[in-house]
Amino acid sequence: MTPPPLVRTLSAAVLAIALIGVSAASCQSSEASRSTKITLGFSAWPGWFPWQVAEEQDMFSRNGINVELRWFDNYTDSLNALSAGSIDANSQTLNDTLASISSGVSQTIVLINDNSTGNDKIIAREGIDSVADLKGKKIAVEQGTVDHYLLLLALSQAGLTQQDIQLYPLSTSAAALAFTSGQVDAVGAFAPFTSVALGRAGSRAIATSAEFPGAIPDHLVVRPELIKEHPKMVQGLVNTWFDTINWIKRNPTEAAKIMAERGGVSVAEYQNYDAGTTIFTRRQNLDAFTPGTTPAHLNYQAIQIADFIVASGIAQRRPSLDGLFDQRFVAGVTS
Repeated sequence: MTPPPLVRTLSAAVLAIALIGVSAASCQSSEASRSTKITLGFSAWPGWFPWQVAEEQDMFSRNGINVELRWFDNYTDSLNALSAGSIDANSQTLNDTLASISSGVSQTIVLINDNSTGNDKIIAREGIDSVADLKGKKIAVEQGTVDHYLLLLALSQAGLTQQDIQLYPLSTSAAALAFTSGQVDAVGAFAPFTSVALGRAGSRAIATSAEFPGAIPDHLVVRPELIKEHPKMVQGLVNTWFDTINWIKRNPTEAAKIMAERGGVSVAEYQNYDAGTTIFTRRQNLDAFTPGTTPAHLNYQAIQIADFIVASGIAQRRPSLDGLFDQRFVAGVTS
């Protein structure tokens, strides 16, 4: 039965009021996202420099989020900042995330930025031709970080342990300088600090992350509270990443200048890092987040790394993997 005109008019008015309410709520939600600031940490790694592009190209605000990028000269300081809750999100590796979790800190991986495929290196002086030759030698590395892990993997493959070398724990930048000045025989470093280390005459890489596929994935890691309280903002971060990667593909020359400047290297030097860092597509992200039994799957790598960091003494207890991986934000990317 058709309602009388007055009823239809009232129904339209009620609907209009409801729509205004929805619109107002939507605007308030958008305004809240813009007024709430996310502090995102990153440091000197080629796979994380796209965040600098995102800031300079205003990608964060285009996705409706207010982000403060915080640069850390010392990578370990960024790990400590996220663990202490002084930043909301950080760019870090899987093994460093697991080490933090083992100490009782809750963290969640929401995005895979890249895999290291050669940009992490063990570099030795002239006269040292293999990892086996490191026995009894002085090696500088930032203890507990990804290059320490790479060193332990390489030593294990050569039939050695950390007890077979003289370990000098230094920040990565200090380790590279200690090597170039002749204070140590070898160094574990990541790009762009590898360029500094290779400046020593006669030096060469005797092991790289390319020899250990999937062992060093790099991520966007957030505090679980951020996901609980502001899931739309986390989605905005992940959306921004993929928008930025697409922009870089369309504007490679301009992007390289931005990232080279952030890394403190020339454009030519930065471009040399491309082969050593494999930026993950959305499809690669989804595949890696899917549970599996090969090095291509994050759960598999996490189990291997958890075993390793406990056995090597980096962690005192085995980290829990519960809540570690959250793929819903990658799955929610539509562009």
